[in-house]
Amino acid sequence: MKAVGLYKALPSAHPEALVDREIPTPVPGALDLLVRVEAIAVNPADYRVRGQKADDGQFVILGWDVAGTVLSTGPGVSSAFRPGDAVYYAGDLTRPGANSEFHVVDSRLVGHRPRTLSAAEAAAVPLTALTAWEALFDRIGFSRTDKPRWQTLLIVGGAGGVGSMAIQLAKLIPGLRVIATASRPESQAWCRSLGADAVIDHFGDLRQQLADLVLPQIDAILILNDSDRHFPALAEILAPQGTLCSVVPFKTAPDINSIMRKSATLVWEFMFTRSMFATADMGAQRDILNTVAELIDAGQIKSAATHDLGLIHAANLRAAHGRLESQRTIGKLTLTGF
Repeated sequence: MKAVGLYKALPSAHPEALVDREIPTPVPGALDLLVRVEAIAVNPADYRVRGQKADDGQFVILGWDVAGTVLSTGPGVSSAFRPGDAVYYAGDLTRPGANSEFHVVDSRLVGHRPRTLSAAEAAAVPLTALTAWEALFDRIGFSRTDKPRWQTLLIVGGAGGVGSMAIQLAKLIPGLRVIATASRPESQAWCRSLGADAVIDHFGDLRQQLADLVLPQIDAILILNDSDRHFPALAEILAPQGTLCSVVPFKTAPDINSIMRKSATLVWEFMFTRSMFATADMGAQRDILNTVAELIDAGQIKSAATHDLGLIHAANLRAAHGRLESQRTIGKLTLTGF
């Protein structure tokens, strides 16, 4: 089968940063699905893993956003999946990625994709939807049905893939006021189009911009980028007994004592935790994806796909990595077909 991968870490512009190869088609094991890959999306996780690749001569395939069709099932797979099913998923960071014609994935991580979306539109959903859902509902503790004790949410980095989905999911929470950050006019307009009640510039004075909105403090904060830059200001504007959730690591240790007197909560969201540690609730990601598909088909949220870069091959994937590394993309980048 055709596959795109790498042998060692190189800048995305280097012609060997990602290369095309022919490799054997994988065989599904227990609880696995063999999927024909129809479309993929590219995420910051892809270029971060690329940059950490050891120079060991091993060929590694990236890619953790897939829309495809089930070809066969391994032993023990639920009857919910049959050959021919249209599926979507983000998969498992500890197994080969899906930048390939065929891909094997644990069925507990897979959802039936939205009927109303194209393959490319569906591929743009899984990783971002799972991250945003887990951050809002599993980590911060919002409810989709009950009015929250937190009245305000600040999403730092609202125009990216996760931010695009987080804004939409947050707007489904009764009574929650959602503020997003974005620095350019086009990215601010994108956040508003997704439902953000207000948009502020994360490179500006956050405290003053929030004061102008008559919001001196924020109950819950979701950090989606540049945590080192933003944490000191966010610690100031976080309300007493508030919650701050980050999906990105700090490069240097933050002063978490700065939120101690507020009895504040600092939590992490890492979408691959369930698969990486084979947690007992791995199937929760299947359930989340199925619920997200229902919300999309009902018109309550939409895919954040903004640009399809063409066929799945090394040159197009290198271009996608480069665009993501610029940190100026809006929504999600996709590639379709081989």
